[in-house]
Amino acid sequence: QIGDSHTAGDMVTNGWRTRLQARYGNGGRGVLAAGRPYAGYLTWSVTAQQSPGWLANASFGPAYRADGPAIGLSGFTQSTAAAGQTLSVSADSPDEDFDRIVVCALTGPGAGTLMLGMDEAQEVWPLDAPAPAASCRTMDHDVPVGSATINTVDARPVSITSFATFRRGGGVTLSNLGVVGAQLVHFARTSDAVVQAELAAYRPDLIVLAFGTNEGFDTDLPPAEYEAALRGQIARLRRLAGHDVPILLLGPPDAAARQPAGLAGACGDGWSVPAGLGAVRARQLRVARELRLAFWDWAAAMGGRCASSAWRASDEMRGDHVHFTRSGGDRIGAMLDADIARALELEPAGDAEGRGR
Repeated sequence: QIGDSHTAGDMVTNGWRTRLQARYGNGGRGVLAAGRPYAGYLTWSVTAQQSPGWLANASFGPAYRADGPAIGLSGFTQSTAAAGQTLSVSADSPDEDFDRIVVCALTGPGAGTLMLGMDEAQEVWPLDAPAPAASCRTMDHDVPVGSATINTVDARPVSITSFATFRRGGGVTLSNLGVVGAQLVHFARTSDAVVQAELAAYRPDLIVLAFGTNEGFDTDLPPAEYEAALRGQIARLRRLAGHDVPILLLGPPDAAARQPAGLAGACGDGWSVPAGLGAVRARQLRVARELRLAFWDWAAAMGGRCASSAWRASDEMRGDHVHFTRSGGDRIGAMLDADIARALELEPAGDAEGRGR
């Protein structure tokens, strides 16, 4: 799942993930940004760590550098030119142990060398190459392990675009690749070469696009401009994946902002639903129908306009009436899981796309 802070916080995706894995098995934690690219970075089920010598380039926010290292699906690239720097991920419980890691990085002239480690096993990965490119390396272990590391061997530049853990025995992985505050247009800042290499390595069975909240609050964004960006990024993802990978659009949730009393869309107590949220949702549904994408109406699942007030009252949304608490995210994940399960039961084989909730 690629998106904004709702995805980055992993409240909803974790709620969905736990149910999928309970039903189909745990296939691993999936794709993560390497290390801890910003303060407050959350990784349910695993713990990510890094040494101090890394610098992140992000697709959006204060860390974004247009001339920085290329960015991929995670929205963050971690770079260093110092020897002895480390990125790691460790399972929070034996149930989250893994026997495969995939690391994606930038290669090119003068690039440094990495040492990949899974417990006691190690593999050397030189990133030096005749021309700039992106590459992914898979490392397997005979038995599940609880930790994996990336170490820089020499004082030459290296850039890591993503770091993933899997269990080869099968099951479901649900990756949450979110950037706080991002809009879909910021995903366009990612590199075609990196995204293509990562899609080839990770081979997703479904891509979930979960943007729209920040667009809905952006009063300067014309809906037509958002729709053009949406169509463009869907076409791009399909082109880079090399096939018509199934895509699910998550409409933005119901949310509210503090506004003077009496405005249209008022929910009481000074809260009002931005008109842009409905406009974004309508454009998503139209694009989903025309391009035969799946669409889930998150706001309708919550109860419709002004439902955020009730969710806040039950402590399932935070005080900003936008973001969810852990219990609220778990409830949304359960709703999404149940709706998809019902859709799979109702749809004829081969025709499970192109339906709204």
